[in-house]
Amino acid sequence: MFQFTTPEKILMGDNIVANAVGVFPKLGKHALIVTGPHVGKSTMVATLERTLDNDRVRYTVLDDILGEPTVGMITHGARIYKDNNCDFLIGLGGGSPLDAAKAIAAMAVLPGAISDYRGIAIEADLPPVVCIPTTSGTGSEVTKYTIITDEHNGDKMLLLGESLLPRVAMIDYSFSNGCPPSITAATGLDALTHAIEAFISVKAQPLSDALALSAIKRIMRYLPKAYRDGADRDARREMAIAATQAGLCINNSSVTLVHGMSRPIGALFHVPHGLSNAMLLRTCLSDMEQAARHNFARIATYLRLQAVDEIDASEKFVAEVDSLVDKLNVPSLKDYGIDEAEYMDAIEKMTHDAIKSGSPSHAPKEYTAAAIQELYRLAYRRETVNND
Repeated sequence: MFQFTTPEKILMGDNIVANAVGVFPKLGKHALIVTGPHVGKSTMVATLERTLDNDRVRYTVLDDILGEPTVGMITHGARIYKDNNCDFLIGLGGGSPLDAAKAIAAMAVLPGAISDYRGIAIEADLPPVVCIPTTSGTGSEVTKYTIITDEHNGDKMLLLGESLLPRVAMIDYSFSNGCPPSITAATGLDALTHAIEAFISVKAQPLSDALALSAIKRIMRYLPKAYRDGADRDARREMAIAATQAGLCINNSSVTLVHGMSRPIGALFHVPHGLSNAMLLRTCLSDMEQAARHNFARIATYLRLQAVDEIDASEKFVAEVDSLVDKLNVPSLKDYGIDEAEYMDAIEKMTHDAIKSGSPSHAPKEYTAAAIQELYRLAYRRETVNND
Protein backbone atom coordinates (compact mmCIF):
# COMPACT_ATOMS: atom_id res chain seq x y z
CA MET A 1 0.00 0.00 0.00
CA PHE A 2 1.24 3.48 -0.88
CA GLN A 3 0.48 6.65 1.04
CA PHE A 4 1.02 10.06 -0.52
CA THR A 5 0.91 13.13 1.74
CA THR A 6 1.01 16.84 0.97
CA PRO A 7 0.35 20.11 2.81
CA GLU A 8 -3.33 20.95 3.21
CA LYS A 9 -2.97 23.70 0.62
CA ILE A 10 -0.38 24.53 -2.06
CA LEU A 11 -0.70 27.96 -3.68
CA MET A 12 1.39 28.60 -6.80
CA GLY A 13 1.67 31.54 -9.17
CA ASP A 14 2.91 35.09 -9.69
CA ASN A 15 2.36 37.54 -6.83
CA ILE A 16 0.71 34.88 -4.65
CA VAL A 17 1.80 36.50 -1.38
CA ALA A 18 0.51 39.96 -2.33
CA ASN A 19 -2.85 38.47 -3.26
CA ALA A 20 -3.22 35.97 -0.40
CA VAL A 21 -6.25 37.75 1.02
CA GLY A 22 -7.97 35.77 3.75
CA VAL A 23 -5.41 32.97 3.95
CA PHE A 24 -3.55 34.02 7.10
CA PRO A 25 -6.51 34.92 9.38
CA LYS A 26 -7.68 31.32 9.13
CA LEU A 27 -4.41 30.20 10.72
CA GLY A 28 -4.08 32.57 13.65
CA LYS A 29 -3.97 36.10 15.00
CA HIS A 30 -0.23 36.64 15.53
CA ALA A 31 2.43 35.23 13.20
CA LEU A 32 6.12 34.71 13.87
CA ILE A 33 7.85 35.44 10.56
CA VAL A 34 11.04 33.36 10.41
CA THR A 35 13.59 34.55 7.87
CA GLY A 36 17.22 35.53 7.38
CA PRO A 37 18.88 38.95 7.61
CA HIS A 38 19.13 39.44 3.84
CA VAL A 39 15.54 38.49 3.03
CA GLY A 40 14.43 40.34 6.16
CA LYS A 41 15.45 43.62 4.53
CA SER A 42 13.89 42.77 1.16
CA THR A 43 10.69 43.79 -0.58
CA MET A 44 9.49 40.21 -0.10
CA VAL A 45 9.08 40.71 3.64
CA ALA A 46 7.50 44.10 2.99
CA THR A 47 5.00 42.44 0.65
CA LEU A 48 4.17 39.81 3.26
CA GLU A 49 3.78 42.45 5.96
CA ARG A 50 1.35 44.46 3.79
CA THR A 51 -0.78 41.37 3.26
CA LEU A 52 -0.83 40.64 6.99
CA ASP A 53 -1.65 44.28 7.77
CA ASN A 54 -4.53 44.22 5.30
CA ASP A 55 -5.85 41.08 6.98
CA ARG A 56 -5.31 42.62 10.45
CA VAL A 57 -2.99 39.84 11.50
CA ARG A 58 -0.24 40.86 13.90
CA TYR A 59 3.32 39.66 13.37
CA THR A 60 6.76 39.51 14.92
CA VAL A 61 9.81 39.21 12.67
CA LEU A 62 12.68 36.88 13.57
CA ASP A 63 15.32 37.59 10.93
CA ASP A 64 18.48 36.04 12.38
CA ILE A 65 18.45 32.60 10.71
CA LEU A 66 21.97 33.00 9.37
CA GLY A 67 23.13 29.96 7.43
CA GLU A 68 21.75 26.52 8.15
CA PRO A 69 19.67 26.47 11.38
CA THR A 70 21.28 25.35 14.62
CA VAL A 71 19.93 24.15 17.95
CA GLY A 72 20.71 27.58 19.41
CA MET A 73 18.70 29.36 16.72
CA ILE A 74 15.69 27.09 17.28
CA THR A 75 15.83 27.51 21.06
CA HIS A 76 15.96 31.29 20.64
CA GLY A 77 13.14 31.24 18.09
CA ALA A 78 10.86 29.18 20.33
CA ARG A 79 11.43 31.68 23.13
CA ILE A 80 10.54 34.62 20.85
CA TYR A 81 7.41 32.75 19.71
CA LYS A 82 6.24 32.23 23.30
CA ASP A 83 7.22 35.68 24.58
CA ASN A 84 5.17 37.37 21.86
CA ASN A 85 2.15 35.07 22.24
CA CYS A 86 2.32 33.98 18.61
CA ASP A 87 -0.07 31.30 17.42
CA PHE A 88 1.31 30.38 13.98
CA LEU A 89 4.50 30.73 11.95
CA ILE A 90 5.53 31.86 8.48
CA GLY A 91 8.86 30.66 7.14
CA LEU A 92 10.15 32.94 4.38
CA GLY A 93 13.43 32.35 2.56
CA GLY A 94 15.60 29.46 1.45
CA GLY A 95 15.56 26.03 3.03
CA SER A 96 17.12 27.25 6.29
CA PRO A 97 14.31 29.60 7.40
CA LEU A 98 11.69 27.08 6.26
CA ASP A 99 13.35 24.28 8.24
CA ALA A 100 13.76 26.64 11.19
CA ALA A 101 10.08 27.60 11.16
CA LYS A 102 9.04 23.95 11.32
CA ALA A 103 11.49 23.19 14.13
CA ILE A 104 10.45 26.27 16.12
CA ALA A 105 6.83 25.20 15.78
CA ALA A 106 7.76 21.85 17.29
CA MET A 107 9.82 23.23 20.15
CA ALA A 108 7.20 25.87 20.95
CA VAL A 109 4.99 23.10 22.34
CA LEU A 110 7.13 19.98 22.87
CA PRO A 111 8.88 19.37 26.21
CA GLY A 112 12.61 18.80 26.58
CA ALA A 113 15.44 19.57 24.16
CA ILE A 114 15.29 19.35 20.39
CA SER A 115 17.92 16.60 20.44
CA ASP A 116 15.39 14.39 22.27
CA TYR A 117 13.46 14.10 19.00
CA ARG A 118 16.31 13.08 16.72
CA GLY A 119 15.08 10.31 14.41
CA ILE A 120 11.75 9.99 16.24
CA ALA A 121 8.51 10.51 14.34
CA ILE A 122 7.02 13.63 15.91
CA GLU A 123 3.31 13.32 16.58
CA ALA A 124 1.87 16.39 18.29
CA ASP A 125 -0.59 19.21 17.82
CA LEU A 126 1.83 21.84 16.50
CA PRO A 127 0.97 25.42 15.55
CA PRO A 128 0.27 25.95 11.84
CA VAL A 129 3.22 26.73 9.59
CA VAL A 130 3.16 28.56 6.26
CA CYS A 131 6.26 28.11 4.10
CA ILE A 132 7.18 30.60 1.37
CA PRO A 133 10.39 29.65 -0.49
CA THR A 134 12.61 32.27 -2.12
CA THR A 135 14.90 29.71 -3.76
CA SER A 136 14.04 26.76 -5.99
CA GLY A 137 15.60 23.71 -4.47
CA THR A 138 15.04 22.47 -0.94
CA GLY A 139 11.35 21.58 -1.25
CA SER A 140 11.05 22.13 2.50
CA GLU A 141 7.74 23.90 1.90
CA VAL A 142 6.09 20.53 1.20
CA THR A 143 8.00 18.07 3.40
CA LYS A 144 7.64 16.54 6.84
CA TYR A 145 11.37 16.89 7.48
CA THR A 146 13.61 19.50 9.01
CA ILE A 147 17.39 19.40 9.35
CA ILE A 148 18.94 21.13 12.36
CA THR A 149 22.68 21.33 13.05
CA ASP A 150 23.84 20.41 16.53
CA GLU A 151 26.67 22.91 16.84
CA HIS A 152 28.07 21.12 19.90
CA ASN A 153 28.41 17.66 18.35
CA GLY A 154 29.11 18.78 14.78
CA ASP A 155 26.31 16.79 13.15
CA LYS A 156 22.97 17.39 11.51
CA MET A 157 19.83 16.07 13.15
CA LEU A 158 16.97 14.84 11.03
CA LEU A 159 13.61 15.61 12.61
CA LEU A 160 10.58 14.10 10.95
CA GLY A 161 6.89 13.46 11.36
CA GLU A 162 3.57 14.25 9.72
CA SER A 163 3.10 16.98 12.33
CA LEU A 164 5.98 18.91 10.76
CA LEU A 165 4.28 19.10 7.37
CA PRO A 166 3.46 22.78 6.68
CA ARG A 167 -0.22 23.68 6.68
CA VAL A 168 0.20 25.93 3.63
CA ALA A 169 2.91 26.18 0.97
CA MET A 170 3.04 29.41 -1.04
CA ILE A 171 5.19 29.24 -4.15
CA ASP A 172 5.42 32.77 -5.49
CA TYR A 173 7.32 32.57 -8.77
CA SER A 174 8.54 36.15 -8.52
CA PHE A 175 10.25 35.60 -5.17
CA SER A 176 13.23 33.76 -6.72
CA ASN A 177 13.89 36.38 -9.43
CA GLY A 178 17.45 37.65 -9.26
CA CYS A 179 18.70 34.84 -7.02
CA PRO A 180 22.55 34.79 -7.41
CA PRO A 181 23.99 32.23 -9.87
CA SER A 182 25.84 30.21 -7.21
CA ILE A 183 22.70 29.82 -5.09
CA THR A 184 20.60 29.12 -8.18
CA ALA A 185 22.99 26.30 -9.11
CA ALA A 186 23.25 24.79 -5.63
CA THR A 187 19.53 24.84 -4.87
CA GLY A 188 18.60 23.67 -8.37
CA LEU A 189 20.97 20.71 -8.13
CA ASP A 190 19.53 19.95 -4.69
CA ALA A 191 16.09 19.69 -6.31
CA LEU A 192 17.52 17.50 -9.07
CA THR A 193 19.07 15.23 -6.46
CA HIS A 194 15.72 14.99 -4.67
CA ALA A 195 13.94 13.91 -7.84
CA ILE A 196 16.60 11.39 -8.90
CA GLU A 197 16.94 9.83 -5.46
CA ALA A 198 13.18 9.56 -4.96
CA PHE A 199 12.92 7.83 -8.35
CA ILE A 200 15.56 5.19 -7.53
CA SER A 201 14.64 4.82 -3.85
CA VAL A 202 13.39 1.48 -2.59
CA LYS A 203 10.43 3.50 -1.26
CA ALA A 204 9.50 4.86 -4.70
CA GLN A 205 5.82 4.85 -5.62
CA PRO A 206 3.74 5.67 -8.71
CA LEU A 207 2.72 9.23 -7.82
CA SER A 208 6.21 10.28 -6.78
CA ASP A 209 7.65 8.62 -9.92
CA ALA A 210 5.48 10.80 -12.15
CA LEU A 211 6.44 13.96 -10.29
CA ALA A 212 10.12 12.98 -10.27
CA LEU A 213 10.25 12.52 -14.04
CA SER A 214 8.54 15.85 -14.59
CA ALA A 215 10.88 17.62 -12.15
CA ILE A 216 14.01 16.10 -13.70
CA LYS A 217 12.97 17.17 -17.19
CA ARG A 218 12.19 20.72 -16.05
CA ILE A 219 15.47 21.06 -14.15
CA MET A 220 17.66 19.69 -16.93
CA ARG A 221 16.08 22.18 -19.34
CA TYR A 222 15.60 25.29 -17.24
CA LEU A 223 18.32 25.29 -14.56
CA PRO A 224 21.08 26.33 -17.01
CA LYS A 225 18.82 29.16 -18.21
CA ALA A 226 18.08 30.39 -14.68
CA TYR A 227 21.79 30.16 -13.89
CA ARG A 228 22.79 32.26 -16.91
CA ASP A 229 20.02 34.82 -16.50
CA GLY A 230 18.51 35.32 -13.07
CA ALA A 231 15.75 37.49 -14.54
CA ASP A 232 14.49 34.80 -16.95
CA ARG A 233 10.91 34.63 -15.69
CA ASP A 234 10.05 31.44 -17.58
CA ALA A 235 13.07 29.63 -16.18
CA ARG A 236 12.36 30.86 -12.65
CA ARG A 237 8.74 29.70 -12.88
CA GLU A 238 9.67 26.26 -14.16
CA MET A 239 12.36 25.83 -11.51
CA ALA A 240 9.93 26.84 -8.76
CA ILE A 241 7.47 24.22 -9.98
CA ALA A 242 10.21 21.58 -10.29
CA ALA A 243 11.54 22.21 -6.79
CA THR A 244 8.08 21.75 -5.28
CA GLN A 245 7.51 18.60 -7.34
CA ALA A 246 10.83 17.19 -6.14
CA GLY A 247 9.99 18.11 -2.55
CA LEU A 248 6.75 16.16 -2.77
CA CYS A 249 8.78 13.24 -4.11
CA ILE A 250 11.14 13.03 -1.14
CA ASN A 251 8.28 13.64 1.28
CA ASN A 252 6.79 10.37 0.11
CA SER A 253 9.67 8.29 -1.28
CA SER A 254 12.68 9.61 0.64
CA VAL A 255 16.26 10.36 -0.37
CA THR A 256 19.12 7.86 -0.57
CA LEU A 257 22.91 7.76 -0.61
CA VAL A 258 23.73 11.29 -1.80
CA HIS A 259 21.81 13.02 0.98
CA GLY A 260 23.04 10.56 3.58
CA MET A 261 26.65 11.38 2.71
CA SER A 262 26.01 15.08 2.13
CA ARG A 263 24.69 16.07 5.55
CA PRO A 264 27.88 15.20 7.51
CA ILE A 265 29.97 17.20 5.03
CA GLY A 266 27.75 20.21 5.61
CA ALA A 267 27.85 19.84 9.38
CA LEU A 268 31.62 19.42 9.71
CA PHE A 269 32.90 21.63 6.89
CA HIS A 270 30.09 24.19 6.61
CA VAL A 271 29.34 23.47 2.97
CA PRO A 272 25.82 24.61 1.96
CA HIS A 273 23.51 21.63 1.66
CA GLY A 274 22.68 21.90 -2.03
CA LEU A 275 26.32 22.40 -2.94
CA SER A 276 27.51 19.38 -0.96
CA ASN A 277 24.89 17.26 -2.76
CA ALA A 278 26.15 18.54 -6.10
CA MET A 279 29.74 17.74 -5.16
CA LEU A 280 28.77 14.11 -4.53
CA LEU A 281 26.64 13.48 -7.61
CA ARG A 282 29.39 12.22 -9.93
CA THR A 283 30.80 9.75 -7.41
CA CYS A 284 27.50 8.49 -6.01
CA LEU A 285 25.46 8.23 -9.21
CA SER A 286 28.31 6.42 -10.96
CA ASP A 287 28.51 3.95 -8.11
CA MET A 288 24.74 3.34 -8.12
CA GLU A 289 24.46 3.20 -11.91
CA GLN A 290 24.39 -0.58 -12.28
CA ALA A 291 21.90 -1.12 -9.45
CA ALA A 292 19.71 1.76 -10.67
CA ARG A 293 20.23 1.03 -14.37
CA HIS A 294 16.63 0.29 -15.26
CA ASN A 295 15.37 3.49 -13.63
CA PHE A 296 18.18 5.63 -15.00
CA ALA A 297 17.32 4.28 -18.46
CA ARG A 298 13.65 5.17 -17.88
CA ILE A 299 14.71 8.74 -17.11
CA ALA A 300 16.91 8.81 -20.21
CA THR A 301 13.96 7.71 -22.33
CA TYR A 302 11.76 10.40 -20.79
CA LEU A 303 14.43 12.98 -21.60
CA ARG A 304 14.65 11.56 -25.14
CA LEU A 305 18.35 10.80 -24.90
CA GLN A 306 19.38 8.67 -27.87
CA ALA A 307 20.74 5.27 -26.80
CA VAL A 308 21.25 1.80 -28.28
CA ASP A 309 20.17 -0.17 -25.19
CA GLU A 310 19.38 0.11 -21.50
CA ILE A 311 23.03 0.16 -20.44
CA ASP A 312 23.83 2.93 -22.88
CA ALA A 313 20.75 4.92 -21.84
CA SER A 314 21.58 4.64 -18.14
CA GLU A 315 25.19 5.69 -18.65
CA LYS A 316 24.14 8.59 -20.84
CA PHE A 317 21.80 9.92 -18.18
CA VAL A 318 24.56 9.81 -15.55
CA ALA A 319 26.85 11.60 -18.01
CA GLU A 320 24.15 14.19 -18.69
CA VAL A 321 23.88 14.99 -14.98
CA ASP A 322 27.65 15.19 -14.71
CA SER A 323 27.77 17.58 -17.66
CA LEU A 324 25.16 19.81 -16.01
CA VAL A 325 27.20 19.91 -12.78
CA ASP A 326 30.23 21.00 -14.79
CA LYS A 327 28.25 23.69 -16.66
CA LEU A 328 27.17 25.14 -13.33
CA ASN A 329 30.79 25.37 -12.15
CA VAL A 330 30.38 23.14 -9.10
CA PRO A 331 33.80 22.69 -7.44
CA SER A 332 35.14 19.50 -5.95
CA LEU A 333 35.54 19.33 -2.19
CA LYS A 334 39.26 19.82 -2.78
CA ASP A 335 38.77 22.89 -4.96
CA TYR A 336 36.28 24.30 -2.45
CA GLY A 337 39.22 24.58 -0.06
CA ILE A 338 38.59 21.77 2.41
CA ASP A 339 41.89 20.58 3.86
CA GLU A 340 42.59 17.05 2.64
CA ALA A 341 44.11 15.72 5.87
CA GLU A 342 41.25 17.13 7.95
CA TYR A 343 38.70 15.70 5.53
CA MET A 344 40.27 12.24 5.47
CA ASP A 345 40.45 12.21 9.27
CA ALA A 346 36.71 12.94 9.40
CA ILE A 347 35.66 10.12 7.06
CA GLU A 348 34.99 7.61 9.84
CA LYS A 349 32.69 10.03 11.68
CA MET A 350 30.98 11.12 8.46
CA THR A 351 30.36 7.50 7.52
CA HIS A 352 28.89 6.77 10.94
CA ASP A 353 26.60 9.81 10.70
CA ALA A 354 25.56 8.99 7.12
CA ILE A 355 24.53 5.45 8.06
CA LYS A 356 22.82 6.69 11.22
CA SER A 357 20.66 9.03 9.15
CA GLY A 358 19.03 6.02 7.49
CA SER A 359 19.09 7.56 4.01
CA PRO A 360 21.65 5.17 2.45
CA SER A 361 19.37 2.26 3.37
CA HIS A 362 16.90 3.52 0.76
CA ALA A 363 19.45 3.26 -2.05
CA PRO A 364 18.98 0.62 -4.77
CA LYS A 365 21.96 -1.34 -3.39
CA GLU A 366 23.28 -2.07 0.08
CA TYR A 367 26.15 -0.01 1.43
CA THR A 368 28.60 -1.11 4.07
CA ALA A 369 30.61 1.33 6.14
CA ALA A 370 33.73 0.39 4.17
CA ALA A 371 31.99 1.14 0.86
CA ILE A 372 30.81 4.57 2.04
CA GLN A 373 34.26 5.39 3.36
CA GLU A 374 35.72 4.63 -0.07
CA LEU A 375 33.13 6.84 -1.75
CA TYR A 376 34.00 9.69 0.61
CA ARG A 377 37.66 9.33 -0.37
CA LEU A 378 36.83 9.38 -4.08
CA ALA A 379 34.38 12.27 -3.71
CA TYR A 380 37.11 14.59 -2.43
CA ARG A 381 38.25 15.08 -6.04
CA ARG A 382 34.90 14.11 -7.63
CA GLU A 383 36.36 10.81 -8.80
CA THR A 384 34.43 7.64 -9.57
CA VAL A 385 35.09 4.07 -8.59
CA ASN A 386 36.74 3.48 -11.98
CA ASN A 387 38.56 6.84 -11.79
CA ASP A 388 36.90 7.99 -15.03
